[in-house]
Amino acid sequence: MAQKFLRVERLTKHFPLNGGAELRILKGIDLEVTAGESLAILGASGAGKSTLLHILGTLDRPTSGRLLYEGVDVFEWDDRRLAKFRRDVIGFVFQFHHLLPEFTALENIAIPAMIAGKSWAESSRAATSLLRDMNLQDRAGHRPSELSGGEQQRVAVARALVNDPKILLADEPSGNLDSENARQLHELLGSLNRQGGVTLVIVTHNENLAGSAGRVLKIVDGLIAERRPPREG
Repeated sequence: MAQKFLRVERLTKHFPLNGGAELRILKGIDLEVTAGESLAILGASGAGKSTLLHILGTLDRPTSGRLLYEGVDVFEWDDRRLAKFRRDVIGFVFQFHHLLPEFTALENIAIPAMIAGKSWAESSRAATSLLRDMNLQDRAGHRPSELSGGEQQRVAVARALVNDPKILLADEPSGNLDSENARQLHELLGSLNRQGGVTLVIVTHNENLAGSAGRVLKIVDGLIAERRPPREG
């Protein structure tokens, strides 16, 4: 039986407004993520899909509800343990690459590994290997401004993978790319899931990207309104 190692129960997220009112973004989400699957979360702008992804990655806390990892509510942990969870278990890819402009591609990839306590030698070896996997080995010494948009985003994916995360969370990862670079990025993410075994959760409004996932959810007005079954084959 497939292991459901990430589960959301009755999740809500509200933001305070002036005058004591609240903006209710998530209104009671229940969700299970199975180890090794690829899941796409569709929704219009403002539907709550990015808010949900940020909570899944513990970048934000819910107003109520639980996020269970292997049966344990991670928001009961202290900040140090939660930071370790983000570092060791979660990899993030955002719409904008967020690469540090003064560092090379190799250095940008290696930095999270060094933060995790690895030596420069070990971190740079891992970064070099990932650059090779991304077909960017000849761009290792280039800074972000010297890379194309597609190359920048592939470096960002490599950075997200350097600590060997169990879950890769991608928030509109191809939103700033042209159609060809977006296609290449979609193929890369799919390969990481199918061949690398990385659990993949993608937030997108791109139906083509969502259609390549094994399972699709759609969020409407803060609730899961549609569930599409896994693809066959």
